[in-house]
Amino acid sequence: MLNMKHGSDATGGKAESFTLSGLFDLINDRRINRKPGSYTTYLFDKGADKILKKIGEESTEVIIAGKAGDKAETIYELADLTYHAMVLMAELGITPEEVKNELASRHIIDEKTKQEKMT
Repeated sequence: MLNMKHGSDATGGKAESFTLSGLFDLINDRRINRKPGSYTTYLFDKGADKILKKIGEESTEVIIAGKAGDKAETIYELADLTYHAMVLMAELGITPEEVKNELASRHIIDEKTKQEKMT
């Protein structure tokens, strides 16, 4: 996955220049311009079933790390899950803006309104 090593800074010490939107753009570019040897290209070549299988695997790993209370491992596995979710988004033509809008529609400050909406 995008040259990431467990327990190291995947951006080579340049985390401040990394953005999720930049990662999504790279993933989406791999969907359009398949780069041979790229893990992301491999996922797109295999299709939705493979991408969904990876999301299931990564979700399980997040659960295991979280249950163990291992913060560093949970962060690592959440990063893997986020990446694979973004691959699925690109596969299905879902933009980060659409996900942001969905989250915004759920953000309710007033507890009474929140309780009423949930019922």
